[in-house]
Amino acid sequence: MSQNTESAVQTIPLELLILTFVPVFLVITIMFYWSHNYKYNLYAVSRMLVQLLLIGYFLNYIFDSDSSLIMLTIVMIMVVISSWIAIHNVQKRNKAIYIDALLSIFVPGILTFFLITQVVLQLQPWYYPNYFIPLAGMVFANAMTSLSLAAERLESEFDRNPNYIECRNLAFKAAMIPQTNALLAVGLVSLPGMMTGQILSGVSPLIAARYQIMVMCMIYGAAGLSSAMYLYLQRKKQPAKEKHDLSI
Repeated sequence: MSQNTESAVQTIPLELLILTFVPVFLVITIMFYWSHNYKYNLYAVSRMLVQLLLIGYFLNYIFDSDSSLIMLTIVMIMVVISSWIAIHNVQKRNKAIYIDALLSIFVPGILTFFLITQVVLQLQPWYYPNYFIPLAGMVFANAMTSLSLAAERLESEFDRNPNYIECRNLAFKAAMIPQTNALLAVGLVSLPGMMTGQILSGVSPLIAARYQIMVMCMIYGAAGLSSAMYLYLQRKKQPAKEKHDLSI
């Protein structure tokens, strides 16, 4: 479903864009005075700035290309990087845990992504960049965040409790809190990014709402399935005395 919507989005002058960093640096200043790791957050903001500037130039090239191979390569890079970031907070991370994370993001993410792009949207061509890349980013970013929460919580629960079932259930509940909160808040507390972007571009709010419903279901499903798959793959970590209780 290829679309060419005329952009009505106002260009932000660079001198005004700088003003958006004022609240950011206020937060970092508070972290400094409250003895938090402000340097890591300053690094994160700097990295965000560099990454978005670079990706802006890069996406211009991608959107003008007509190569399915480039699109698939980008998706695979997203999967590899998101899998690594997802286990960043796991203290006992190793190659096996990374492989579990990679599989858990790849399998549910690709299946969900295929359903949305090829069945619901029916993109023509199937790799239409203006939809393919942004939607892939939404799928794998949300799967990464949810899996990261699940992995960190599972590890901390295992340190206190050897029962896999109890640890798994608590970890899955924690992983799904952001996604559930997003479902509860959408339309009441916030207008999500895709809906806001379409409205700013002149798309009817009713049409934008349909797209946002699709996106919310997509990221909720991908996040939940990725977390669940990772937690299932981690069942082998439980102590031997608990292995008889491996019901799903």
